[in-house]
Amino acid sequence: MERRTENKIVIVTRRTRLDELVARFNTEDQARFYVEHLGSDFSDYQCEDRIYKRVVRETETLLSRHGRVQIINRTFVPNFIFGPQDTVVAIGQDGLVANVLKYLNGQPLIGVNPDPLRWEGVLLPFGSKDLDQIMPEVFMGKRKIAEVTMAEAKLNNGESLCAVNDFFIGPRSHTSARYEIQVGDKCEHHSSSGIIVSTGLGSTGWLRSILAGAKGIGSAFYGRAGSGDEGEPTAWDADYLYFSVREPWPSKTSGAQITFGKVTREQPLVVSSQMPENGVIFSDGIEADFLRFNSGMKATVTLAERKGLLVT
Repeated sequence: MERRTENKIVIVTRRTRLDELVARFNTEDQARFYVEHLGSDFSDYQCEDRIYKRVVRETETLLSRHGRVQIINRTFVPNFIFGPQDTVVAIGQDGLVANVLKYLNGQPLIGVNPDPLRWEGVLLPFGSKDLDQIMPEVFMGKRKIAEVTMAEAKLNNGESLCAVNDFFIGPRSHTSARYEIQVGDKCEHHSSSGIIVSTGLGSTGWLRSILAGAKGIGSAFYGRAGSGDEGEPTAWDADYLYFSVREPWPSKTSGAQITFGKVTREQPLVVSSQMPENGVIFSDGIEADFLRFNSGMKATVTLAERKGLLVT
């Protein structure tokens, strides 16, 4: 089969639930026994796995006509070196797009939904067959690309981490986070369950659930019925972030006045850890990729200089 170009295309895949079970129980038969013993439907795991891997094979075959194809698993993305001219294809769910996007620097990313009946696919607008038309348009710069604002957390020891959806700043385990929070000229000592910092892309995720929970609790406590509306999603390229403090505890040594607000380049969020151990900052739900955030560490959170490029 003759390739039409020598452009490099990187396909990013993920392990299915069945892959995870086999890795845990060594064989598919043992995985089946475990799942069915608990009363669950093992055929659903098999169906998901079969559909996903079929789409991966179809995508690889199709894209091989358009350029040089390399397939990597999501676990290798943090250490993978993407070329400046690479085009990246992520075969979903939505979370995979966010996980990959934060490690790119100017490379366009195409999200492919392998199973529209299973996955909502907000960030996965295409099927594998669409790539035959899309890829040449991307190579020629004729395809619409959405800019995605990312957040960045920088520590006072020089380490940094970016987020496409959101940051969590707090304790690794289910304990209280102790820190000093500063936004503009306001400063306060906190004891809380941690801080969530959300981008525009992440406004329909963790932030939405926080707002829904806060509204529901307030409505129930004060006896007012809520509308159930958590507001319009923030634009993906918004030039601000939102932060929200989870369950702040007001006491003699900790306050609860700074709990929600905007973060901009001119007014970053500054958090100084007072946790002797188990303090972390992780992004986009990936707890394995984190910054240690213990006593003496100061994190400055603001908009990242680079933006994600998502093909639409």
